[in-house]
Amino acid sequence: MNRNVVIIGAGQAGAQVAISLRDHGHQGRITLLGDEPHLPYQRPPLSKAFLKEAMGVERLHLKPQAYYDERAIEIKSGCRAVKIDARDHCLEVGDGEFSYDVLVLATGTRPRDLKLPGAGLANVFLLRSAADVEALRPALSLVQRLAIVGGGYIGLEVAAIARGAGKDVTVIEAEDRLLKRVTSEPVSAFFASLHRSHGVELITSARVAALVGEGRVKSIALNDGRMISADAVLLAAGASPNSELADAAGLAVQDGILVDSYGSTSAPDIYACGDCTRFPSRRFNRSVRIESVQNAIDQAKSVAAMIMGNPVAYDPVPWFWSDQYRTKLQIAGLFDPAGTVHVVGEPGAGPFSVEYRSAGRLVAVDAIDNARAHMRGRRAIAEETANQFEFTSPQT
Repeated sequence: MNRNVVIIGAGQAGAQVAISLRDHGHQGRITLLGDEPHLPYQRPPLSKAFLKEAMGVERLHLKPQAYYDERAIEIKSGCRAVKIDARDHCLEVGDGEFSYDVLVLATGTRPRDLKLPGAGLANVFLLRSAADVEALRPALSLVQRLAIVGGGYIGLEVAAIARGAGKDVTVIEAEDRLLKRVTSEPVSAFFASLHRSHGVELITSARVAALVGEGRVKSIALNDGRMISADAVLLAAGASPNSELADAAGLAVQDGILVDSYGSTSAPDIYACGDCTRFPSRRFNRSVRIESVQNAIDQAKSVAAMIMGNPVAYDPVPWFWSDQYRTKLQIAGLFDPAGTVHVVGEPGAGPFSVEYRSAGRLVAVDAIDNARAHMRGRRAIAEETANQFEFTSPQT
């Protein structure tokens, strides 16, 4: 196969598409376009070890430059795609154009824009890229009071790092409990207790009205009139898919680029994979958009197989993890807030897990310091959800 493949997005998904194509014998040109000035790198350590330790981004590289050179994978770093002409198979970038036979969109996500007054003040940070961490890390060494807007995984992981460095940390969450969108009340309560035991102040059911300061942030104004002092603020209130490029090109988009079970978009010869996509899951009886390394890698492999003419439907049992202090949370499957909850073990008294069932079938497991329960859960979910649900795919 000698088709010219262009991949937009040089993250985990984009790199995996290129690698898998070569592994399966693709002979044509492969060009990987990334808007950051780095080789493809791991993102999970950004809110963990990379933030904590004074290491260079090269420690996170998925592969060295020589690896890509040997496989004739051309990487264009610092190259931002600005327009797709799906009809003429042409891609416009900042300084020119690329023609393609096959285009893959692996554009990832970006931090959700809260549109807060004062968000442009100094010492207000986001956390998505290595550059974000390289800006946040030195600031954390100089300030004492860090406020984090968002009680999700990234916010809580950074809270743990900052408390380990002796900082005063306040986490502000709009929902009435931490991690509400992704887990049950027993798990939320466990992590709330864990963070409070390490000295983190948690403020739930709170909306931020504005960030306040003169040149540099000094406090956060809440809607109820409270003022929270802060020398630095991290905005960590979730992520939005980078789907604007696809939308402008006329592709179907709905909280992510809509793809089928093989990664095909609504346009001929254009595929998408990774955090930016929404795809049908018969396993979980709904369309899903998954932000995880597992999804980026496995969906990318599926897209590469499709391009090579060896289609394999993608419908995974996803898995995730989060490290906070010395506690490891491992998640298998997808949480269903309408499902039943069963706690195995006693939270706070050692390893435990929480099982979630929907229509009688196991659909997710949260395992806290319990790797065995995590692996058992992944196997059981795969067995109990295999071809069990009827599902009508959204139109792509």
